Amino acid sequence: MAKLVITIDGPAGSGKSSTAKLLAGKIGAAFLDTGAMYRAATLAAMQAGCRLDDVSALEKIIDNTKFEFSTAAGRLAVKIDGSDVTEKIRDPQITDNVQFVASEPVLRQRLVKMQQAFAAQHQKIVTEGRDQGTVVFPDADFKFFLTAQADARTKRRAAELTEKGLQVDAGKLQQEMEKRDMSDKNRKTAPLVPAKDAVIIDNTDLTLEQTVGRIMEVVKF
Repeated sequence: MAKLVITIDGPAGSGKSSTAKLLAGKIGAAFLDTGAMYRAATLAAMQAGCRLDDVSALEKIIDNTKFEFSTAAGRLAVKIDGSDVTEKIRDPQITDNVQFVASEPVLRQRLVKMQQAFAAQHQKIVTEGRDQGTVVFPDADFKFFLTAQADARTKRRAAELTEKGLQVDAGKLQQEMEKRDMSDKNRKTAPLVPAKDAVIIDNTDLTLEQTVGRIMEVVKF
């Protein structure tokens, strides 16, 4: 296991990925985007024509697919059976279907092992997700939980999608995010909740740099 593990959890649009990525760069740590792993598993299933509500079939897909994750240019690069799918896993269709993998306990167990295996390959790691401080790395050195008001989170996500050239309906986007929040908070396995020892940061009115600054004040780098 890595000698230094920092977890950053929170709902969609709270800035987890951007914060974790910038923090990792500042302290020379590897960055683990756990959402990319769930997306990769979802893409593999869709490419295989697997029904996403067939848990047994999904287990076989995950077990028989070669997933490769590596840190490249400050982000997590992803390969499925040797093919680079780093961009493809961000397709909106993947976003719409990732819940099928994320909500099943037996599938989450497999992804947790992938995350822990990734961390074991690095001396320092900053990892972000929804259950990093509670389930995947309960003994992490530092735990943070980011939150922000719904309208701020919607604006951030809309800006990200617009930057990628996608058309965004802000109202629909907020509804989708609220639906995802509800699903994450109420699932039986690894619900979206702050770890008891996590530092909670409301970054509604903070810039990315200010959010990272708050974290570094705690970590003392």
